[in-house]
Formats: sequence, C-alpha cells, structure tokens
Amino acid sequence: YMGLTSGGNEAGGFLRWSHARDKRKQIWLSCPAMASLLKVDPEVKIKVDSFRERITSEAEDLVANFFPKKLLELDGFLKDPILNIHDLTQIHSDMNLPVPDPILLTNSHDGLDGSNMKKRKLEDCEETFQGTKVFVMPNGMLKSNQQLVDIIEKVKPEIRLLIEKCNTVKMWVQLLIPRIEDGNNFGVSIQEETVAELRTVESEAASYLDQISRYYITRAKLVSKIAKYPHVEDYRRTVTEMDEKEYISLRLIISELRNQYVTLHDMILKNIEKIKRPRSSNAETLY
Repeated sequence: YMGLTSGGNEAGGFLRWSHARDKRKQIWLSCPAMASLLKVDPEVKIKVDSFRERITSEAEDLVANFFPKKLLELDGFLKDPILNIHDLTQIHSDMNLPVPDPILLTNSHDGLDGSNMKKRKLEDCEETFQGTKVFVMPNGMLKSNQQLVDIIEKVKPEIRLLIEKCNTVKMWVQLLIPRIEDGNNFGVSIQEETVAELRTVESEAASYLDQISRYYITRAKLVSKIAKYPHVEDYRRTVTEMDEKEYISLRLIISELRNQYVTLHDMILKNIEKIKRPRSSNAETLY
C-alpha cells in the first residue's frame, strides 16, 4: 500500500511519500506556502510594491499615450525641409584648407663630387632645427559640417528617449511574468517575445549612437589627411562623400525610430490581454 508520512519540516512545508515495500525511494514535494521560506522586511516590501505600481502606471501610459504621440511627432519631423534635401551638394561644407602654391625645389648640390657632397650634407645638418612637425591651419580651426551637426543634435535626444522608454516598458512586462509552471504557458511566451522585441529595439537604438561617434572620428582622420596632404583631391572628395552618407543615414535613423514606436505600440496593444493576464483561470477551456 502507499503510506503518507510527514517529512522533516516542523511546519509541514514538505511531504514525503514512501512505499511500504521499499522505503529507500522518496520523493519530496514542495508546499504552496512559499512565503514561509523567505523572510522579507515589511518596510522593504512596501517600497518594492510601490515601485512596481509606479512602473506599471508609467509603462501603461507610455504604451497608450506616449508611443502614438511620439510616432506622429517623428513622422512630422521626417517632412521637415532639412531632411528632404534632394541635391546633396547643398550639405557640403567648406574644408577651410586652401591648396598651397606648389613649391619649386632645386638641387643645390649638383656638380659636387663625393667628398664635397658629404661635407655639404654635414653643413646642412648643422643648420637644421630638430623638433616635432606642427600643422598650422591657415584659417583657424576646421569646423564640422554644421548642417549635419544640427540634425545630430536633434536626433541624439530622440535615441536616448527611446532607449529609456523601452527599458521602462520592458521592466513592466518582466514584472508581469508569472512564476514558472508546467503547462498553460502560451501567454508567458507572448510576454517573453515582447521582452525580446523591446531588448532588440534598445540594442539597435544604442548602435545609432555608436554610428554617430564613428562618423565624427572618421571624418576627423580624413580632415587631418587633407591638412597633411592638401594637394590630394581624393581626400577632399572622401569627406564630402562621407557627409552625404551621414545625411542619408540620419534620415534613416529617424525613420527607424518612428517605425519602432509604431511596431511596439501595435504589438503590445494586440497582445495586451495576454501580457497582463498570461494565464487564464479557466484552464479547462484549453481541452
């Protein structure tokens, strides 16, 4: 027969099933009373509950109100004339590095024999000042492309805002995920997919900031090359090509920010019931 005996827990937190013929086989089952397994400071619990309520209220407002307003705002920004320049030569900036006049070099050592040549080289070395070469800009500081800087200064706050808001909504969905159980996890899978989508949006938005930083550092290196080799036209053309590419990329970034707000708003609204109540109380309806 099967016998039910109490386990080694005074509060009855565990039950031990033992077989009458083989008492060596034991299976321990956990009791639903989980609160007794971990002591939580009541004051801390109140603060944590308050934090959860604040996150819930803020996240629901973001999904219901902020996301649709922001996507409309970005859609309007895409129609701004500054982002609809078709002739990309209008965004070119002056290098402020004039091409110097060519220098005619003459060989003053012509006609000298070997011994005199060596002597003349030694005399030239004595008159040479040693030191580090410094490239002096004839017209002062080389400024960035001001049109692109103005666009970047408007785009960066939008990127940061999207990252922050996605983080809040992601935390809200994660707090709604119930404890792990066997079965009836379809709603939980929807929650996990929503969290994964929010995490992807965060990662992509952060990559936009890296892209802007790379633009500045790459352009600075090219401008330094122009200062060092002012007669090489390809370096100058490369800078203008880079500016055009960055202009197109910035417009694409704004478009992606808008699309991400649209996607998140649509995805969460379509699945809001399963996100907020992942497990139905009427489990028998599944059969």
